[in-house]
Amino acid sequence: MKFPFVIALALVAALTATSDSLARDAQSRRLPSDKLDATAPSERVRGAVGEMSLRQVACRTMPVAETRRRIVDLAIQEWGFFRFPIVDYTGVDDEASLYRVRGRFPGLPEEEAVRVAGSVAGYWAVTPQGANMITRQNRAWEGPWGIDGRWADPWSAAFISWVMCEAGLGETGQFQRAVAHWSYIDQAIRARDGNAPNSGYVAYDVGDEPIVPGDMLCSSRRPTYRSVAERRRQMGNGARTHCDIVVKVDEPGKRIFAIGGNVRRAVSLKLFPTVRGPDGNLRPENLSFDDERPMFVHMKLRARAIEANALDNSPTIKALDCVLIFEERHPAYGLVPANVPKRAC
Repeated sequence: MKFPFVIALALVAALTATSDSLARDAQSRRLPSDKLDATAPSERVRGAVGEMSLRQVACRTMPVAETRRRIVDLAIQEWGFFRFPIVDYTGVDDEASLYRVRGRFPGLPEEEAVRVAGSVAGYWAVTPQGANMITRQNRAWEGPWGIDGRWADPWSAAFISWVMCEAGLGETGQFQRAVAHWSYIDQAIRARDGNAPNSGYVAYDVGDEPIVPGDMLCSSRRPTYRSVAERRRQMGNGARTHCDIVVKVDEPGKRIFAIGGNVRRAVSLKLFPTVRGPDGNLRPENLSFDDERPMFVHMKLRARAIEANALDNSPTIKALDCVLIFEERHPAYGLVPANVPKRAC
């Protein structure tokens, strides 16, 4: 498991170096409704930092078969809102060692923490415990640390819950929104066992089924699981887990791209190295920090697959091409060769 800080920093630098104010705005501006019909997460809360409260905004409900592309496009839009950070596990540094040496990852600069606060609160807002979580955060902001970019509680499951809520899996039977990933992992296991017929996702061991954009890959930390069967024996019990939404399967580069929340204090894109299974499909390598965080479940969406390079075709990336020349974006994560001619619009 590898992570070069330089890759994430290089992409941010490339995105912010241009003097074109339109390009700078594009980094943090969500798409207009004619490009992606979505309610911003910040619309689900009201009030300033330290005084936020929940607004009741209903989730969207659509047939599961129609949600795959929306799931992918929404996750990518949120990645863009957080200025496109990348965590590359195909590189040269050991993230686990860096984490142990440096302790908790640093908080965001105050200006950035304030900018994204309403969005993170909006992710919380779609969960059953949303009001309480926002109240807890208000108290944390009033504490001695103030606004330092760290939330009182991990918000990665809340991010996933918001994506599913806004993508169309709004009914609890379709997706069990929660503040912890294990809740909807368990729902997907019940679906696999025939006990959750309306669930949008079904749980498989990683490698059993082809991985495509819109699916999710989940890892465990405490307890440690290595298969669906191991989690099945402890369903209903709390567990520290994490899930990311697959947005691209890069066959030539032998990588899987996935987006998750609360990854280094942001919505981040992860690049996973892969191996090819007996069936010929790519699957992630065993990415387990000293065997502490194995990827143990592939949550497969019950919807027809879309193209493997859905990331490249998303409206967020297409809009970015309209304000940045190709060399300022693509080389950082290898979507096209660096010698593609410049094109500014």
